[in-house]
Amino acid sequence: MKHDPQEVIAMNEGTNEDKVYKVNHADVREEIRKEVAENLEKFKDPVVLGVLISRLLEERENTNRILKNLIARIEQLEGKQVAKETPMLPKVDEGIVAFLREGPKTAEDVRKQLNYKGKNAASARLNRLHNLGVVVKKHVGKQVYFMLA
Repeated sequence: MKHDPQEVIAMNEGTNEDKVYKVNHADVREEIRKEVAENLEKFKDPVVLGVLISRLLEERENTNRILKNLIARIEQLEGKQVAKETPMLPKVDEGIVAFLREGPKTAEDVRKQLNYKGKNAASARLNRLHNLGVVVKKHVGKQVYFMLA
């Protein structure tokens, strides 16, 4: 059963004690219609459209920047949560953590400490600890320093 919007408003008028919903008067509708017509006329101007598109692009970039920051913070919090959930590490990793307690170290420092032949093994272990949230990376020039989180 379809009702005319005016009928619905009229039916609710008697039951609405607070008068929260009020009847739309013709002059209000006419004012809105005129405002819409004026805005539609403005949109025919290509300069106005260009400005609107430019502002939309700026807002999109700002929104993307905000989302990127939020995602980075969420990932950081998730990393800390993973670190809290997985405190047990292999003996080699515990040795690296103990070595990092002395201060920031590079993969080369860890390689020398653990007597690895190549830097890749030390770097892989440090990156694994970083992904677990146990250590953090700090880039200084071409050097990457690892320190406890």
